[in-house]
Amino acid sequence: MRIRGVSGSIAAAGLAVLLAACSSGTNGSGGDGAGGATQAARTGPVTLQFWCWSAGQKEKVAAFNKAHPDIQVRHTDAGGGTDTAAKLLTASRAGNAPDATCLEYQTLPAMIVAGALADISAHTGDIKDAFTPEVWSLTSFDGAVYGVPQDVGPMVMVYNKKRFDELKIEPPKTWRDFAAVAADVRKKDPDAYLATFAPAEFGNFAGLAQQAGSSWWKIEGDTWTVGIADGPSMQVAAFWQDLIDKDLVKAQPLLTPEWNNQLNKGNILSWPSALWAPGVLYGIAEKQAGDWAIAPLPQWTEGDDRVAFQGGSAIAVTKNSKHVQAAATFAKWMNTDKTAYDLQIAAGEYPASLAGQQATTESEPPKLVSGQKDYWQVAAQIAKRTIPHISWGPNVGTAQSAYQDAMAAAVRDKTPLVDALKKTQQVVVDDMKTTGFKVAGS
Repeated sequence: MRIRGVSGSIAAAGLAVLLAACSSGTNGSGGDGAGGATQAARTGPVTLQFWCWSAGQKEKVAAFNKAHPDIQVRHTDAGGGTDTAAKLLTASRAGNAPDATCLEYQTLPAMIVAGALADISAHTGDIKDAFTPEVWSLTSFDGAVYGVPQDVGPMVMVYNKKRFDELKIEPPKTWRDFAAVAADVRKKDPDAYLATFAPAEFGNFAGLAQQAGSSWWKIEGDTWTVGIADGPSMQVAAFWQDLIDKDLVKAQPLLTPEWNNQLNKGNILSWPSALWAPGVLYGIAEKQAGDWAIAPLPQWTEGDDRVAFQGGSAIAVTKNSKHVQAAATFAKWMNTDKTAYDLQIAAGEYPASLAGQQATTESEPPKLVSGQKDYWQVAAQIAKRTIPHISWGPNVGTAQSAYQDAMAAAVRDKTPLVDALKKTQQVVVDDMKTTGFKVAGS
């Protein structure tokens, strides 16, 4: 799961002292001082270590190295977002973290609190306007900047248009319509399901809850509020519970051999997810290239077309780096240069920068959805309606693990999903209190 944003207010009040401590001593300049890349040109090339898992990184790094003889970057795939975050914490504590790394947006608060990231605000003022305020807020906290946004994943409905046409069904406009279409699919083809409820997909559920009006973490003064089991989240859980109970969706993990096989047979007709999903599906269903399309995510309230981000990442500079300014130069180029975002688009990612998003409208659609000629135009319209100022808390990793354990047990034991959310909420609150955070209502 790739996943949403963090409000700039997260660093205010209660976390201000922590964030100040995390960024103290960096000055945003690290070992480069004021000279940065200019000094590197006099003393020889600066070599940066860079961790990133996402598509197209090898090609982008090669292009950067060619354009910057004074800054050379060595790329390592340290695993997906969760693996990279875990390895980064270990490396940071040992003092040997890479100079720069990709991080999913939801992991940034924990990394900041852990003191793993450098404040690069002194080097990023010239690119702030290259992004919308909503996207820029994903990596900026109380005036400090801890990364340059790379890609974003506005939530969409990815669907098998060929199968939809065969069954004479249309993409649902609301979640109520979604339930009706799910029932229609089961009647017309008993082997098929409109979609899957995947118990491990923490980010997906969080995005749907945010779309419904939830905010899983809030801070006022020095007090946190945790809303994982709030009203909108329980509404979403009850919605999926009803579909599972009626056998209208399949409750099972995604991207397993069994799931992949059913997808290739045409028995899984859609994936409510994000703009990165066509690239994932193409990797397991190449023969369905051209059969799929995207549509706006169904709405909880008819007429409210806002969606959350699911996934997306930034390039952050680490506290361990001795070349913070050079690393910031690299992070900026990778996410704002035309060569970089053209390569990113070719790899199927939706750029975070405004120029990159504009460039998609003149690009070919990803292979899975190659039959949808207005793919990027539809994507751009959806991206304009993202929900701003979504907050993640300081213990997202704990929340994700608790959610996955509780949801897997609920599906296995046929117990209510709403109870799984309550269990997750309690684990998160208890963990925050143990760590020293003040939590409202506990």
